[in-house]
Amino acid sequence: MAPIAGFLYFIVDGLLGLLIIVLIVSAILSWLVAFDVVNLRNSTMRQIYYGLERFVEPMLRPIRRFVPPLGGVDLSFLVLFLIIQGARSYLIAPLFASLASLG
Repeated sequence: MAPIAGFLYFIVDGLLGLLIIVLIVSAILSWLVAFDVVNLRNSTMRQIYYGLERFVEPMLRPIRRFVPPLGGVDLSFLVLFLIIQGARSYLIAPLFASLASLG
C-alpha cells in the first residue's frame, strides 16, 4: 500500500504544483495585458490568454463572492494561492502519510 500511496501523493502534489504555476502565469499575463505590454490582437497571445482565463476563472469566481476587491485590487488570486499551498502543506501530506502507514 505504501508505494501506491507514494505514487498518488506524487501525482496529486504535482498537479497542485502545476495549478500554482498556471495561476501565476495567468496573473502575470493579465497584468501584462492590463498595462498594454502584451497585445491581444496577436492570435497566439489571445488564445493563450483566453485559455488560461477559462481554466482559472471558474476557481476564482466562488472566492470573489466572499472576498471583495480592495481599492480595485482583486485578492481572489492570492486567496486561491494560499488555499492551494495550505492544502499541499497541511492536508495532502498528512493524508497520504496516514494512508501509507495503513499498509
